[in-house]
Amino acid sequence: MPPVDEHAYPPPVDEETVALRIPGPPPRRAERTRRTDGTGYTTGTGGTAAYGTDGARPEPPAATGGRAERRKASRKRHGRRDGANTPSEGSGAPQGRDAPQAPLSRVEARRRARERKASPAVVASRGIGEVFITCGVLMLLFVTYQLWWTNVRAQAQAGQEASDLQKDWADGKRNPGAFEPGQGFALLHIPKLDVVVPVAEGIDSKKVLDRGMVGHYAEGALKTAMPNDKKGNFGVAGHRNTHGEPFRYINRLERGDPIVVETQDTYFVYKMESILPVTPPSNVSVLEPVPKGSGFTGPGRYITLTTCTPEFTSKYRMIVWGKMDEERPRSKGKPDALVR
Repeated sequence: MPPVDEHAYPPPVDEETVALRIPGPPPRRAERTRRTDGTGYTTGTGGTAAYGTDGARPEPPAATGGRAERRKASRKRHGRRDGANTPSEGSGAPQGRDAPQAPLSRVEARRRARERKASPAVVASRGIGEVFITCGVLMLLFVTYQLWWTNVRAQAQAGQEASDLQKDWADGKRNPGAFEPGQGFALLHIPKLDVVVPVAEGIDSKKVLDRGMVGHYAEGALKTAMPNDKKGNFGVAGHRNTHGEPFRYINRLERGDPIVVETQDTYFVYKMESILPVTPPSNVSVLEPVPKGSGFTGPGRYITLTTCTPEFTSKYRMIVWGKMDEERPRSKGKPDALVR
């Protein structure tokens, strides 16, 4: 065993007696040569740090030498090498995505800008999509206008016309005679369908039918009789859908159901006789004094209701016929068909 260096291993201080003691032998397998692991701590032969006799790990030795040695030792203590300021884990320096990015070159910036810009195909598809959406909205508005708003407006106009007509009757302003086109002269009642609608002269769409009224065939080759005529066919037309749709449900009428035409001084009561579900618009024979297809065999006092079919189209016509059953003066009160 080599001799013990008393200066390398000073004796421990006895805190109780403050007595001197002969130092014991050095730790087994200890190395006299000081070796550091980069942190400045002394390690043993197995690479473990050497501790003092009191079990505490000694502080790393202070750097010796000149200024350059001290700087080098300081960099090692802070985990830096070769003067590079590398951020250590747990430090406050941003890392990864949060780290500041280097400025892009002009070529790279242009390339990324082109990637962000939409291609012509994408722009075209967006434009087509917007056109389709706009068309869909317009179609929805048009359908709403046709199926809802035209009914609201036409029913209001027809109601006002009926009110004015009844007021004129009460004031004696509507005497029997010729009527101007578009002028209301009667009220049509269909009790089973809860329909009360003004009857105006002519079948003009804007002046009569689109205002929610029923139009009397009174012009040219389609001229028909008036209710007060002793013989003939009183023909009228009305919308089945939209614009008040007064004839929407005339297909529900059955034989014997009353149809009443009210004028200033008389109630004309007809009984439904027959129906022609479908016929071409060119079949004007249904309006003849003795209408063909009605089942009537000779002259009489008839009424003919005409409207479009199927619903929401004007491809064909539906025809309903009735025969005069009663002519009742207003002075005798309402007919039984209108008394509920």
